Amino acid sequence: MSAAGTAPPPENILELEDVHTFYGTIEALKGISIQVRQGEIVTLIGANGAGKSTTLRSINGINHPRRGRITFQGRDITNASAHDVVKSGISQSPEGRRLFPRMSVLENLLMGTFQRADRNNRKAVDQDLDRVYELFPRLAERKQQRAGTLSGGEQQMVAIGRALMAHPKLLLLDEPSMGLAPIFVERIFEIIREINSQGTPILLVEQNALMALDVASRGYVLETGTIALADDAKRLKENEQVQKTYLGVD
Repeated sequence: MSAAGTAPPPENILELEDVHTFYGTIEALKGISIQVRQGEIVTLIGANGAGKSTTLRSINGINHPRRGRITFQGRDITNASAHDVVKSGISQSPEGRRLFPRMSVLENLLMGTFQRADRNNRKAVDQDLDRVYELFPRLAERKQQRAGTLSGGEQQMVAIGRALMAHPKLLLLDEPSMGLAPIFVERIFEIIREINSQGTPILLVEQNALMALDVASRGYVLETGTIALADDAKRLKENEQVQKTYLGVD
């Protein structure tokens, strides 16, 4: 406890320090620094090409930064392989969902356990399946249905559920509302809140800036590979530049 009797701020579970990531000779991230604290939802907003998905790809081991440092729970993961990143406790629901369309809903969900040390522990896996079905009751009804025959909203539920089956300590969400009907968008964001309330911190990349800032505690605005703004989500919503550029306020 501090001298004033208040609890200290939560520790950073994820930290990016001066990260530069390239595609060939093109510098996509130009020295960004981002923190996610335990218990938070942090959102990255910005136009297409701003570097949001590249930030996630730098974290998850697909595109290693050329300069800078990424730490997760105090461990340097800057050059870790993608499967080691998953083993460390970071799981992602990717943009475009990327399901296995010919496999059933259940089979897709079980793919999320691939890097778990306890993947052969049926009781532990069943407990996590029950959690996913509680969050997404529709998936329990369709667990034997081929994933490719589901609606877009249902496929997004499978993608998030699959990421949760990895039992993540940090969940990365890349454009979860993309291409969904408004009723599904509302439901997905309700689920994001629920997942976070159960103790999972979330780094959220989202084109729907208003919904993202509504659900997040803090946010970063990316512009052409740099951090243009960083603040509490409420203050970002009230920022005149953010309102004009991302929230459609004249």
